[in-house]
Amino acid sequence: MKLLLDTHALVWWWTDDRRLPSQARAAIAHPDSTVYVSSASMWEIATKYRLGKWPEVGSLLDKFDATMRRSRFIPLPVSMEHARLAGGLDHPHRDPFDRMLAAQARHDGSALVSGDAVFPELGVDILWNDPRPLLRT
Repeated sequence: MKLLLDTHALVWWWTDDRRLPSQARAAIAHPDSTVYVSSASMWEIATKYRLGKWPEVGSLLDKFDATMRRSRFIPLPVSMEHARLAGGLDHPHRDPFDRMLAAQARHDGSALVSGDAVFPELGVDILWNDPRPLLRT
């Protein structure tokens, strides 16, 4: 299975946060899964840390590359096609990180591991399987 991790799913995986549902955990850990992490997630983590909106991710910034390698996640750069698709999504959602992740998942045919309710509205297949309501942004 081809997976793209939303930023909160990535952080929750690395911090073993209970908010990441067991179904998502199993899919990420499955040996047949190919797990991608967008460069937009690094951008989002760094931005939210700098703004003081997510102070607990500071320790992840310094060891991001090493943790990526240890996790065997594949970095997904933002391509020109990703950027074009993200900018052209006909939806009022304005979060640039979400728009990029949606574009990358759609373009590359990945399921997005996310609890964010906006992604199905953006035409993205999500993998979450949690009985609790999806995250609201």
